[in-house]
Amino acid sequence: MICKKCGAELGDDIKFCPQCGEKITKTRNKKSKKSVSELISEGERVSDNITLCSDGKYRWVYQMSIIKNPTIFILVWKIFFFIILGIFLITMISDWINWDDFFPDRLLTNLKVFGIILAVMTAIIFISILIYAAYMGGKYVVVFEMDESGVNHKQIDWQAKKAAKLSALTFASGAAAGNITTMGVGLNSVRSEMNSDFSKVRKVKAIPRRNVIKVNEKFGHNQVYAAAEDFEFVKGFILSHCTNLK
Repeated sequence: MICKKCGAELGDDIKFCPQCGEKITKTRNKKSKKSVSELISEGERVSDNITLCSDGKYRWVYQMSIIKNPTIFILVWKIFFFIILGIFLITMISDWINWDDFFPDRLLTNLKVFGIILAVMTAIIFISILIYAAYMGGKYVVVFEMDESGVNHKQIDWQAKKAAKLSALTFASGAAAGNITTMGVGLNSVRSEMNSDFSKVRKVKAIPRRNVIKVNEKFGHNQVYAAAEDFEFVKGFILSHCTNLK
C-alpha cells in the first residue's frame, strides 16, 4: 500500500504511516461495471455494426425511423384489433341469442359499428405514433445483446425515460376522455425492454424489407432489428440456437 498523504510505502497490516503518522484506512478495489459503449468499443468487430464483446455477447445499436418503418404501428394496431374483435364477437353472440331479427338487420348494424370503431382506432393509433415520433426525434434507438442463451432488446436510456413520461401522459388523457384505445396505447408504449430465451422460442419470422426478426415465445414476443448487411447473420444465429421451434 501507499500512504495517500506522503507517498511512503506501507506494510499490509499497518494502521498509521511511520513517516507522517497519517491514519491508514483500507479500501476494497471494486471493479466497476463497464457501460455498453465501453464493451462495444473494446470488443471484436464482427461487422461495421455488430461487436463481439469480452463477456461473450454480440452487441449492436439499431436506429429505426418510426415513420418510414411501420413495424411499431402494425404491432400496436394488431394488439388493439384483436381486443376489439374479441369484444365484437362476444356482442354478436349475445345479440344472436337475444334478437329474433338478428339476420340481416342486427348483423349489418353490428358490422357497421365495428367498422367505425376500427377506423377511429386506426386514426388514434396513427396520430399517437406521429406524436411519439416527433417526441423521440423520429428515431427508435435500441441496443441489442445476443448470446447462446437468448437475445435482449432494450431502448436506450434517454428514450426509455421519455417514453415512460409520454405513456403516462397518453394514459391519463385517455382516461380523462374515457377513450380505451388511447389508454391502451399509453400502456403499450411504456415497455422499453424485451428479452427472449432461445430455449422457449416457438416461432421465428424474418421480414427483411422491414429489417425485423420476430422472435416469439408462447406468452412473449420480441422484435429484433438488424441492418440489411447484418440481417442474415443475426437471423442465422437466432435460428441455430432456437432448438424448440414449431
